[in-house]
Amino acid sequence: MDSQSHVLERLRTAFRSGITLPEEFRRTQLTNLLSMVRDNEGQILKALHQDLAKPKFESILSEVDIVVNELHYAISNFRNWMKPEYVAKSLATKLDECFVRREPLGVVLIIGPWNYPLQLLIVPLVGAIAAGNCAVIKPSEISSATDRLVAELIPKYLSQDCYAVVRGGSEQTKALLQNRFDHIFYTGSQAVARSVVQAASVYLTPVTLELGGKCPCLIYGRINIQAAAHRLVWAKFFNAGQSCVAPDYVLCTEATRDALLPALSSVLEQFYGKEPQKCPDLSRIVSARHFTRLMKLLEQTKGKVVIGGESDQEDKYIAPTVVVDAGEDDALMAEEIFGPILPIFTVEELEKSIEFVNRHEKPLALYVFSDESSVVKTVMEKTSSGGFCSNDGIVHMTLPGLPFGGVGASGWGSYHGRWSFETFSHRRACLIRGWGLERLNTLRYPPYTEDKLKWLRWTTSQQSSCSLM
Repeated sequence: MDSQSHVLERLRTAFRSGITLPEEFRRTQLTNLLSMVRDNEGQILKALHQDLAKPKFESILSEVDIVVNELHYAISNFRNWMKPEYVAKSLATKLDECFVRREPLGVVLIIGPWNYPLQLLIVPLVGAIAAGNCAVIKPSEISSATDRLVAELIPKYLSQDCYAVVRGGSEQTKALLQNRFDHIFYTGSQAVARSVVQAASVYLTPVTLELGGKCPCLIYGRINIQAAAHRLVWAKFFNAGQSCVAPDYVLCTEATRDALLPALSSVLEQFYGKEPQKCPDLSRIVSARHFTRLMKLLEQTKGKVVIGGESDQEDKYIAPTVVVDAGEDDALMAEEIFGPILPIFTVEELEKSIEFVNRHEKPLALYVFSDESSVVKTVMEKTSSGGFCSNDGIVHMTLPGLPFGGVGASGWGSYHGRWSFETFSHRRACLIRGWGLERLNTLRYPPYTEDKLKWLRWTTSQQSSCSLM
């Protein structure tokens, strides 16, 4: 606690000095962060492979390039994000300057997860820096190689007065949360999120929660089965299914299921070969504990494994697996799977499948596969989720212009691009007034009269505002 307190005091002193406020300081730190990723790409790829056996292709696509693109987007745009946002005025404020000013919150805490240990730690940091904050960065100890690398690199590239990495396990995180922060950004499980919210409530600290949930994929109407199988397999088994936005289960008709299963089997062999365990393009489960959890789900399911099911505990390998004939009360529906297991549920009517989805917590992402625009529109309008994507999976989160975040149990708040900047900014309402129009101000001073009230209501009304546009 003492060392954490000293770190926080150092950062708070730096923030109070105003060092993070100038645009040039923020730009320098963002540029340095970009150099960090570029200069050390080889080390990053090695660490990710040590933690999750991530293929180079997946690591570059989902970790390195997403971070680099986010940095380029922020560097190109944050000057405009910093500018005052002027608002419409009423007659009563005709001579005033009325605007929204974005100000940094202060010292923020960013707690990262293990499944994308670089991307989901650094992307929110980009927003925190662009908005002018100091930050404490807490990588996940479960992805230990990336944890060590981040702790080594951050102090070399960023101001040590303004940014610090704190390492450790759950006890160190609990101790860290006992300190006062100006914002907490947490990515991870719903169970830990409850502890984060409870700790934040002591100081009434605002919190952004990027969680997960069971992301459904609805397949209805006319469909290109082969294309659907390719996109579904890629989205589900990317990073061995350890993605918060991976399709967690599929809803479709029995006829669609029967056509989809051989297509899935064919695509899996095309992607990973006849012996997926020997394929270098398939990640591993992050830890023995997570491996055991997933195997228990498979053991407890009442469904039938029709594809995959093989495993190797020592290698932390679970084959890409498809399960059918499981009920809604099945073990595979009790929690987010977060692994390479895909249950397929048969529901004959689209409306019934929408009811199925709506009986559960709102997911982080919802997918619909269909060639019929009416199906896509119906699902989009009758469901709620953090993000929505038709005829593909995961790709919506790669665009900095789209907010990424959950709703309800799948998360609070959003980030990416400008949305990250807004998350780490206070939108301060500003009205700059001089001493003119004092005669107009007398309308609001006692003694009150009906005539004064009538005129005052008119000068502050929307009608008077419209007349000035």
